[in-house]
Amino acid sequence: MTTATPPADERVRKVGILGKLLARPELGAVAGAILVFAFFAIVAGDSGFLTSVGTIGYLEVSAQLGILVIPVALLMVAGEFDLSVGSMVGAAGMLIAIPTVEFGWPLWAALLLAFGVALLVGFLNGYLVVKTGLPSFIVTLATLFALRGASIGFTRLITGRTQVSGVSAEGGFLAPFFTGEVAGVPVSVFWWVGLGAIGTWVLLRTTFGNWIFGTGGDAIAARNVGVPTDRVKILLFMSTAAAATLLAALTVLDAGSADVLRGTLFEFQAIIATVIGGVLLTGGYGSVIGPMFGALIFGMVNQGIFFTGVNTDWFQVFLGAMLLIAVIVNNFIRNRAASAR
Repeated sequence: MTTATPPADERVRKVGILGKLLARPELGAVAGAILVFAFFAIVAGDSGFLTSVGTIGYLEVSAQLGILVIPVALLMVAGEFDLSVGSMVGAAGMLIAIPTVEFGWPLWAALLLAFGVALLVGFLNGYLVVKTGLPSFIVTLATLFALRGASIGFTRLITGRTQVSGVSAEGGFLAPFFTGEVAGVPVSVFWWVGLGAIGTWVLLRTTFGNWIFGTGGDAIAARNVGVPTDRVKILLFMSTAAAATLLAALTVLDAGSADVLRGTLFEFQAIIATVIGGVLLTGGYGSVIGPMFGALIFGMVNQGIFFTGVNTDWFQVFLGAMLLIAVIVNNFIRNRAASAR
């Protein structure tokens, strides 16, 4: 007995492979990463870019930014910005270094202090944004200056300097999580990939991820259907501050020192990498994978310029150009995806 094939529903429009690709927010970042790698492989391949040392170099740079980029991307999908993450890196580094070096605290206690303060700062950022209605750009810009000023002031008051050396994790049970390498790969790379996997799962496979998209797409409509938009934003601000503290711990324990100015401009670099990764500045659209590729592009260019022998000052020119190009490409992809529906 032959079963008849049901007729296709003419109301359902078939979307081709190109249409599906254009609907993916990370398309531009993936293509850009491939082009950047190909360019430096040709130009600087003989200078060390393609060696294992060169590869580990740009992966480590990418990971340091990428750890920040993942929560920043989630926050931007929810329609908000956090400009305080860079100064949080410097402040958290001092909260780890000063207690351990100056007061003899165990490392675990200093880490608890740093993460506790970071979560409080993130909570205050989010609370001020949702309760005052002020733009997150303004609130977190104020936090950026307040944190940096407080870090410099208290560090000089306690140590007389703006740098603290002598931080060590040797012999502690936390050392494998924050220092060293695994199979020749820095531990920061594993943090980056692991957090990226968690962030992708949260955004695409959980109710909280749906809340993030709803909050960034139309906060009023999302609130009307029961989405706790205020809670979502506060938790995301806390996650960006926690990620900045994690990065601070990794850099402080790797270098054995802390600097109040460490993390300067990271807030802008994280936003640029996120926009390159396909997250819209208006919120409601994006992914975690795209910004991870944006961070990878950042790392490859940072190290690629070094291997070519070009003055690294030109890196800033690249960042500005890539931000402008990314916004134009993202708008084009979004419009094409919208017209294909």
